[in-house]
Amino acid sequence: MNRINQKIQENKKLLSIYFSAGYPNLEDTKSIIKNLEASGVDMIEIGLPFSDPLADGETIQQSSTQALKNGMSTALLFEQLKGIRSTVTIPLIIMGYFNPILQYGVADFCKKCHALGIDGLIIPDLPLAVYQEQYQKIFEHYGLINIFLITPQTTVERIHHIDKQSKGFIYMVSSASVTGGKSGFGNVQIDYFKRIEKMRLKTPQIIGFGIADYLTFKLATNHAKGAIIGSAFIKALTSNGVTGIEDFINQIKNEPNT
Repeated sequence: MNRINQKIQENKKLLSIYFSAGYPNLEDTKSIIKNLEASGVDMIEIGLPFSDPLADGETIQQSSTQALKNGMSTALLFEQLKGIRSTVTIPLIIMGYFNPILQYGVADFCKKCHALGIDGLIIPDLPLAVYQEQYQKIFEHYGLINIFLITPQTTVERIHHIDKQSKGFIYMVSSASVTGGKSGFGNVQIDYFKRIEKMRLKTPQIIGFGIADYLTFKLATNHAKGAIIGSAFIKALTSNGVTGIEDFINQIKNEPNT
């Protein structure tokens, strides 16, 4: 069974962390992954830097741009991930835009992911219909789960269609803004969470965008299987480096003293 599905079956709320590969320093990738697992994170989304990240907010854009300046590339990321499964057991997902994957060659990219022990991909700009028509067989051949996204604007009909096609989890975007665009959740977001929860989809949802601390993690996971933190983690990396990872994760998972 794919590691994502194994993790989803655990009786707990899941914390997934996103970071840009090659940031803050080019050689930090493997160290960040190891430290995240040691700190109790459930899944990791490894961001594949791209020069035109349309859906990303300023924090992730800057980290992606710096990673590219540092020399990060698809080929180098794969080189850095060699042997990662000798020490890391939690699900690893590569998140990125379709262009670098297409440039590398979709079949070759998927083959490499399989060889390294990558469990899934999140590709926000790859339409579901195109995936099904051209790439689904390749992904499935190499045991990769393709994670689809929904937003507050996604129609009920499309949500059910995505649910029917999904494996692993559905990435539930909390708002229509870019990543890191808002702090906290208002009534609109909470109503959206409740609306999706009431649909009782077969595929668990994990909420991303806007989760930055214990409170927002708790609010999100009251209505979903888990939550994803990206921008807030990258800000912590920028300020404190790899050595500050454990403290950051502890602040997310443990209720602050009042």
